[in-house]
Amino acid sequence: MSSEIYFSDNYRDLCEKYGTGAGFQFEFYCYRCSDTWRSPFERFTTGQVAGWIGKGVNAAWNLIGGNANTISNAADGLAGQTWGTSRDAAFQRAIANAQSHFNRCARCTHYVCGRCFTPEQGLCLTCAPDTAAEAAAAQRRGLNDMVTDRAYQVGQQSGAEFDVRTPTQLVCPQCRAETHGTPFCPGCGFRLAQPVQCGQCHKDVPEGAAFCPSCGTRR
Repeated sequence: MSSEIYFSDNYRDLCEKYGTGAGFQFEFYCYRCSDTWRSPFERFTTGQVAGWIGKGVNAAWNLIGGNANTISNAADGLAGQTWGTSRDAAFQRAIANAQSHFNRCARCTHYVCGRCFTPEQGLCLTCAPDTAAEAAAAQRRGLNDMVTDRAYQVGQQSGAEFDVRTPTQLVCPQCRAETHGTPFCPGCGFRLAQPVQCGQCHKDVPEGAAFCPSCGTRR
C-alpha cells in the first residue's frame, strides 16, 4: 500500500498511462505570479509496451481477420496494475524536486516561486509587499488621484457654460446613425440642428430672423 501524499493543489497532472508517450510529469505553478515549473519526464515503460503490443497485435489480427481484444486487454491490464503505485512514486519525486523551486508562505500557506518570496521573513510578497514598490505605487496613485480631481473641476467649469436646455439629437431619425450631437448626420447628411433659441426668453427664433418674434430681443 502506498504512503500518503501531502501537497497543495497548485499543480497539473500531465501523466499519460498508455501509448508511446506514456510517462509521468507534473506542472507546478506559483500562486502569486502563476509562473510554472515542470518536473522531468519519467517514462512509464509498462504503459509504452502495452501500447506497442496493442498496436502490433491489432495490425496482425486485422490482416487475418481475427479479434485481438483479448490480448490488448491483457496488455492494458498489466499497465493498469502498476500505474497507481508508479505514479505515486513519481509524484513524490516531483514534489521533492519542486521544493527547491517553490517556497511555502508562513502566513497564507501558499506555494510561491523565489521571485515572489522574502526568505528573511518567510512570507510571500502578497502578505509582505516590497516596501519600495508599494511606495512607488502609492506615489502614482496619489498623482492620478490629484489629476482626476483637477480634471473633474475643469469639467465642472466647462459644464457651467453648457446649455443643458437645448435638446441634443444623438441618433439620426432618418438612418439611425449615432450623431454625438453634431448639426448634421455623419451617415446621411440629414440636418439635425435644433432651432435657434432666444437668449432672453428661450423661445425658438426662425432661421434668418434678426429679432426674436416673441420678445423682440435682437439676436
